[in-house]
Amino acid sequence: MSIADEVPFDIPDSWEWVRFGNIVANYDSKRRPVTKEQRKTEYGYYDYYGATGAIDKVDDYLFEGVYLMIGEDGGNFFTDRDNSFIASGKFWANNHVHIVQPIICDIWYLKHFLDSCNLPNMGLINGIAVPKLNQEHLNSILVPLPPINEQIRIITEIGRFIPLVEEYERATVSLNTLNKDFPSQLKKSILQMAVQGKLVPQDENDEPASVLLEHIRAEKEKLIAAGKIKRDKSESVIFRRDNSHYEKRGKEAICIDDLLPFEIPESWSWCYLGALAFVTKLAGFEYTKYIADNLKPFGIPLFKGKNVQNGQLVLSFESYIEESLSDELYRSQISRKCLLTPYVGTIGNIAIFDGSFKAHLGSNVGKIEICNPKDSPQVMEEYVLYYLRSSAGYDELTKYKKATAQESISIEAIRNVLIPIPPLNEQIRIIKHIENLFAMVETL
Repeated sequence: MSIADEVPFDIPDSWEWVRFGNIVANYDSKRRPVTKEQRKTEYGYYDYYGATGAIDKVDDYLFEGVYLMIGEDGGNFFTDRDNSFIASGKFWANNHVHIVQPIICDIWYLKHFLDSCNLPNMGLINGIAVPKLNQEHLNSILVPLPPINEQIRIITEIGRFIPLVEEYERATVSLNTLNKDFPSQLKKSILQMAVQGKLVPQDENDEPASVLLEHIRAEKEKLIAAGKIKRDKSESVIFRRDNSHYEKRGKEAICIDDLLPFEIPESWSWCYLGALAFVTKLAGFEYTKYIADNLKPFGIPLFKGKNVQNGQLVLSFESYIEESLSDELYRSQISRKCLLTPYVGTIGNIAIFDGSFKAHLGSNVGKIEICNPKDSPQVMEEYVLYYLRSSAGYDELTKYKKATAQESISIEAIRNVLIPIPPLNEQIRIIKHIENLFAMVETL
């Protein structure tokens, strides 16, 4: 078969189709070996074999000059953009790379040509598990060869366009990243506006949040009296006075304006998460003493940290306990609507449990159970969830996280999260507006 039967496209009359092997000198045959000491002291090296230690286990050859290098097999192939690489100076390379030196063409022209080739689609690559470009296939490549002066003009022109192409590529990557991140960033902006009282208008007829918190404090006292929760001896009350916020612990009141991340409307109130919710986990001694040896194949499921993923509950359980044992460990039982959040691993990953069935806390997950009076919610779980997902809420939640092998926070740190509480009717308006806006964001 003649070259005329193989050429993929027409070229100018002054050009010629030539085989790659006829215009280069190949250096795949043995070269002068170098010692390990020479590698360390005299010569740079190009390690196309992966790990540096592996390079000592293969043949190595010494080169000096300007050469074109082409990957031969497996991980030694170059990037999608570059099928070849120009090496210069003193260096050594292993025998998993083709090293050639152009004879009758410019090295940069040959590199640009090779980089324009799609070698796998040209049927030149053998092997599946370990792809290989052998010498015979490399030498068989047809090269459209211009006169040398035209090669130089082509190289110059490509040199002018490469920076523009690279700039375009950077802009494209940046735009793609922006498009990918835009919905999540927009959602964060919506949440931040919502928790600062800037998403929906205030209504002067709404009962202020300070009254809601009084109802919650009264409900907490009932639960404490019934022995269902323990009193937090360090719990404090935040109140507003003369346009400033104060925290009252015992008889002492301290101005905490510097601790508050932003201003809120007059009808809103700041409080600690532990002041409006029962925040707890399954204690380690409880698991060891009561649960570890009493796991069942069915019964009351244990929520673990892995059951809260990407803001959703995963209702696939590994462990169960008997209902009587769950009732005995009441404080770590999950029997009403609440928020669940891992305190080890992915901090800030929070989801709402709807209370539709009885469950129990397992390892690495805590519950935030708002102390709402029965059938009379004062603070909506959905509002707390949206706050903790906002930038400000996440910063509050993670400000005391521990930098260990796995991120973690203490239950006490969760109790000490500062949260702004709007009036109940405004909470409902905020939740509805966020849901509507999020639905619109999903269509972008």
